[in-house]
Amino acid sequence: MKAALLVPVVALALAGCATPETRIRTALTDAGLSKPIAGCMADRMVDRLSLFQLNKLNGLKKLQGKKASQITIEEFVKRTKALQDPEILGVVSSSGVICAIKS
Repeated sequence: MKAALLVPVVALALAGCATPETRIRTALTDAGLSKPIAGCMADRMVDRLSLFQLNKLNGLKKLQGKKASQITIEEFVKRTKALQDPEILGVVSSSGVICAIKS
C-alpha cells in the first residue's frame, strides 16, 4: 500500500526537476522551431538570460499555430520582439543565427 502511494509522489517530484534548458527547449519547439535549432538555442540562452527572462520566453509557446517547418528564425525573432526585452531579443537573435548556421 505504501509503495503504491510512493510512486505518484516520486513522479511528481521528478516532473518538477525539469531544468530551465529543458523548459526553454520545449517552449521553443512548442512555438514552432525545429527540435535541433530549439535545442541549440536553449543551450545558449540558458547561460545568457535570467530565470525571469527565461520564463518570459516560455510564454512564446502560446504563439504556436504553424508547423515547425513553417517557422523561420526571422519570424521567431519577430515574435520575440513582442516580449519588449532588448536583452532577450539580442540573445534570441544571436542564438538563432548561430544555431541556424550550425544546422
